[in-house]
Amino acid sequence: MAAQTRTGTEQFAKAATGILGFEAMTGGGLPQGRTTLLAGGPGSGKTIFAAQFLMHGAMACEEPGIFVAFEEVPHRIVSNLGAFGWPLAELQPEKLYFIDAQPGPDLIQSGEFDLAGMLAAIGAQVSAMGARRIVFDALDIVLALLPDQACVRREIYRLHDWLLKNELTGLVTAKCGGGEAGSLDQQPFGCMQFIVDCYVVLNHRVALGISQRSLRIEKYRGCAFDENESPFMVGASGFDVAVVHKPGCESGKATSERITSGVVRLDTMLGGGYFRGASVLITGFPGTAKTTLGGAFAQAACERGERTLFISFDSDGSEVIRNLTSVGIRLDRHVASGILRMICGRTMNGSAEHLLVRTRSLAKEHKATCLVMDPVSALSRPGNELAAQRLTERLIDWTKADGITMVCTSVLDEMAAEVTSRAPLPISALVDTWIHLNHLMQAGERNRGVSIIKSRGTAHSNQVHDLILSDEGVTLADRVPTAA
Repeated sequence: MAAQTRTGTEQFAKAATGILGFEAMTGGGLPQGRTTLLAGGPGSGKTIFAAQFLMHGAMACEEPGIFVAFEEVPHRIVSNLGAFGWPLAELQPEKLYFIDAQPGPDLIQSGEFDLAGMLAAIGAQVSAMGARRIVFDALDIVLALLPDQACVRREIYRLHDWLLKNELTGLVTAKCGGGEAGSLDQQPFGCMQFIVDCYVVLNHRVALGISQRSLRIEKYRGCAFDENESPFMVGASGFDVAVVHKPGCESGKATSERITSGVVRLDTMLGGGYFRGASVLITGFPGTAKTTLGGAFAQAACERGERTLFISFDSDGSEVIRNLTSVGIRLDRHVASGILRMICGRTMNGSAEHLLVRTRSLAKEHKATCLVMDPVSALSRPGNELAAQRLTERLIDWTKADGITMVCTSVLDEMAAEVTSRAPLPISALVDTWIHLNHLMQAGERNRGVSIIKSRGTAHSNQVHDLILSDEGVTLADRVPTAA
């Protein structure tokens, strides 16, 4: 239902959109009973956002809605939206009604015209179904038929007044810019952004060959809102906006519960294992068994009955399962039972922020309480470096807010002299526990060593132990001092 936000001495009502990230940015959704302008370039997601707003109102808020389409016939819109699995057919026509308002291709304009007749017809439908929400999709199509700016401004005011009179929560979409949506100032209907109560811009651009989608709220009268640009994606269930959780507001409560790392002696080094809901970073050079420790954690989580998501950016899931079998880690049975889901990260194309939103969607879909990302350093590939810095904060804030225990690995530069000389992204400073793996040369042998760089909130070992891999599993052993 509508959220209530206090502004001065009155209650400011919000209309929920069903887009959780957007509602976090606005404190509840769009201004109820007022008008919002949603602008963006072609393919930026305007129609999807608008339809999701109407569908959520009809399904969750008992607010029937009307979709007025100026650019595309309703049946094609419904067909396209069907890919998201929304029950649009069940909602029509009592709770969701589509109106075809396209100007005909053979339309010949003769004299002046206005929106009064159309609004009167729509008003009859509003009364008949008790509609509380309405979308005017691609209103710029019909405004472009008006002869001059004065007529455009007159009709925009007419529409705005009509929406207020009928106490409807209105959402108007309009085109703006090209690949990167800018201001509407250059458009003949640019005055609309000054008239509406809320103005949202969708951007879709390409940086170094990487697709970047973002949303920004330009204005929101009578209410505080997040002014920063936030990434979004159009996923399997519709519009999904990524926002940073605010500490103390959305973050989950800290717990002292411990869960095993999957390696008994590593638990001992950590004073009892990982904290539930903690973020754990495992770094090391290639071949130091980072994926193995991630697999051991995933296996232990599944054996406890916890649903787990394992995302591998280096190898296909079947290859990871095969390789880990050689060290006694059997993930295949957990995949078969459905408690473990393996995802190949290389199939998740797009920006770093897109990968985060996609990961969050997969975790929510799988109801995961444990997550393995191998390696998280893959997110900083060309075109994603700057975004990856912000992503680490979002990644950790999201998992903590949802109570997910995350183990991520990161590959270090083989030429780095010390582990601390090349910190893996800024994530090393943000995680709760940092475990480092390296190669140890002794008596003509190359062995693996494990040490704990930090582990917040617990006493932990400061010693380096040998990491031993065998077909019976993963174990740790004390280092044998080298003879002087």
